[in-house]
Amino acid sequence: MNKLSAELIAEFLGTMVLLMFGNGVVAMVVLFGSGTPGELVNGGFTNITLAWGLAVTMGIYVAGRITGAHLNPAVTLTLAVFRDFPWSKVVPYAIAQIGGAFLGAAIVFWNYYPQFMKTDPNLERTAGVFTTFPAFPGLPVAGLLDQTIGTALLLLLIFAITDERNQAPGSNLAPIMIGLVVVVIGMSFGGLHGYAINPARDFGPRLLTVAAGFQNNGLTDGSGAFWVPIAGPLLGGIIGGAVYDFGIRRFLPSK
Repeated sequence: MNKLSAELIAEFLGTMVLLMFGNGVVAMVVLFGSGTPGELVNGGFTNITLAWGLAVTMGIYVAGRITGAHLNPAVTLTLAVFRDFPWSKVVPYAIAQIGGAFLGAAIVFWNYYPQFMKTDPNLERTAGVFTTFPAFPGLPVAGLLDQTIGTALLLLLIFAITDERNQAPGSNLAPIMIGLVVVVIGMSFGGLHGYAINPARDFGPRLLTVAAGFQNNGLTDGSGAFWVPIAGPLLGGIIGGAVYDFGIRRFLPSK
């Protein structure tokens, strides 16, 4: 097996694990409460933010030794712009990440299928278990700003945490610290568009909702909700990388 194949498998499996835990916690919160789809129970938003952070940590531990665990096209693109990651690998990585996200979401749907049929038999109101939607459908710029800021913070902190010229934690602690970054982003910037901060995390599961027959899925329903958590994170990642490199890294002593 060549090196690229191993890297793509690692990205696929790491992103799959990320989505299994991430979509899994939302399914627990939404489906196993009062029976009203969309009402957050069983720990609510706190459970969601904590579990998504842990999901990122676990995904990083899966793929970290092989690829550094991008698990996110915004991370891959930003590394290509600022860290000499090969541009020829950007699209293959993104495809692997989207594919892993699709499979992770599909496993969650398969596992909780009986509860979906009990709670939302026509699959009209629960696509949000898997993917994100705007709080203000008629004001996409609000969600776009939210996604851009959130992902800028993500990449700014990833660069800071992993930079050996800065106060980088030990290699075994970096995944935990990055997971905590995702927790605080969710708690601080999670309201306007669900803090996807990752095009693969959002688009892969959105493809699953289309394939599984969910209505109001943001892709085929005419709402156009799908593009915000793609464009915002890609733009935000580059902004965050630029802020770190030009605002912090250029002043650090070389080692």
